[in-house]
Order: sequence, then C-alpha cells, then structure tokens
Amino acid sequence: MTERLPRKRSRHVALVLAGTATLALAGCEDDRMDAQSFPDLESCIAASKQETLWFTEEDCRKNFAAAQQEFLETAPRYESRELCEQEHGAGNCGGDPAQTQEAQNSGGGFSFMPLLVGYMMGSMLSRGGGISSQPMVRTADGRFSTPKGDQSFASNRGAGKVPAATFQRAPSTLGKPPMSAAQVSQRGGFGASATARSGGRSSFGG
Repeated sequence: MTERLPRKRSRHVALVLAGTATLALAGCEDDRMDAQSFPDLESCIAASKQETLWFTEEDCRKNFAAAQQEFLETAPRYESRELCEQEHGAGNCGGDPAQTQEAQNSGGGFSFMPLLVGYMMGSMLSRGGGISSQPMVRTADGRFSTPKGDQSFASNRGAGKVPAATFQRAPSTLGKPPMSAAQVSQRGGFGASATARSGGRSSFGG
C-alpha cells in the first residue's frame, strides 16, 4: 500500500470557504492539529477540489458518515424540546432519530436532541496518523460545539489548528434516559462540567 503524503497548505486556504474563520491557537504546538469545519458534506467536497488542501472527497464522505454516527451515539439527549432549546437555542432541536416508536411506547416519553449543524475534520497526517472527525451542534449563545461541549467555536466554517483533545469522543448517550431539567441545572448547562474539566474553551473565529 502506498503511503499517503500530506498535502501542502497554501496561503489560499482562506479563499476556499466564504467567510472562513481562523482557529485560535491553544496549547503547545505538538498538541495541535490541522482542522477544518463544514456545515454540510457538499461544502467539504467543494473544498476538496483545491489541491492545496490535505483532504480528498473520499475523506469528506468517510468522515461525514463517521460524524453522523458519532452524533447519534454521543449528542446530548433531553426529556423535552423546551429543555433542549434552552441549551442549544430556539429552533435548533428535534426528535431523537434513534428512538423508535416502540421505545416511545414502552419507555415513558420521547427524547430530544440538538440538530447536527456540521462537522469538523482534523488531520494528524504530519505525525503519521490519519483524519478524525467530530459532529457539531449549536450552543445557547449561538456558537458551535462538539458533543462534549468543552470547546465552542464562532463558526462551523473555518480552518486552522485546534488541540488534539477536540477530537476525543464524548460519552455515549444512546439508549440512556434523557436529561431532566434538574440534571441539566445540576451540571450547570450543556458543556459546563466538561469545560471545567478541560480548563476552558477554545475559540474558532473569536
């Protein structure tokens, strides 16, 4: 199998996506990895046509599918739409796509989740690794976050460097009881406990 070499970045990266934001630099240089986020698969595919970037259309498709699956397994689940929108903003929540009618009838209520609003890919190609992905959801203050909630970003369109910890998988919520208002309050809201553990939020575009 031929070893894949990382593509060289150019000064034209910012032109790939309209309104591209830059990622704030956080942590030591060795702990950061190239990252780029997209609101949808089509945006990633369009960007992959630029030969100066480090990912291909195949990478876009593979990592979008992985992000969709991770979203279904790890995104926060709430016992009401109102509670979900309190944590993620009005109009940014929907029903749990993994919950069947049978589960609703036997389990005592429907659960609600934030909508999937994009995904982020991160490259470790320069260190002999591969490409990782994370789904993105909205936060109550209009920003974007991975399901862990420990880092928020101003945009779901951007390129730069983020801490490698950004791509750590959140705990699974699939099949578990949705959070109640009391549980959300006890945790301090979406991402609050994770933020405390990580020591703060990093910023994507401010």
